[in-house]
Amino acid sequence: MTVTMGARANEPPPTVDARAGEGAAAITFDDFYHAHFRSVTAQLCAYTGDLGQAQDLAQEAFCRALARWDRLARYDDPVAWIRRVAWNLARSRWRRLRTARGHLLRQRRVETQVPGPTPDRVDIDRALAALPEKHRRAVVLHYLADMSVAQIAVQEGVAEGTVKSWLHRGRAVLATLLDENPEGVGHA
Repeated sequence: MTVTMGARANEPPPTVDARAGEGAAAITFDDFYHAHFRSVTAQLCAYTGDLGQAQDLAQEAFCRALARWDRLARYDDPVAWIRRVAWNLARSRWRRLRTARGHLLRQRRVETQVPGPTPDRVDIDRALAALPEKHRRAVVLHYLADMSVAQIAVQEGVAEGTVKSWLHRGRAVLATLLDENPEGVGHA
């Protein structure tokens, strides 16, 4: 196998008569690649509608051709082999994408719908967001995480009295914010 590095884009490779035997000039893979890559890519682009995908497919087909170039160079029309491989690769990608899409669609149907937050929940979240950070953290840890005042004090590195103060102030602000709600959130 002879591979040369010449920049001969869009030049046809020298003609090779396969029946001429060993005395004929052998076409190099480099010449073959430069002569046919653009045309194969253009055909694949028209087929797939995506230039990037067409270039990837053509490149993959030419890589596979390079691996068997000694045998492929003796074919009557090696470009036909490249084209067939590239088109098969395109069809395989489409099949994989179709299968993956079908799988995703089935997965989405199985998922249950989670209802959005209730108006009460939105009001509570908005009220908690209005609290100072330390007060909010104390309220959340005490009422949602079920931590005691002592546990919160240890976690925050403060005295228990400080935690009690944060909780008292946080509850007072929450009470005023939630009492302003016309729907009466927080009233039993």
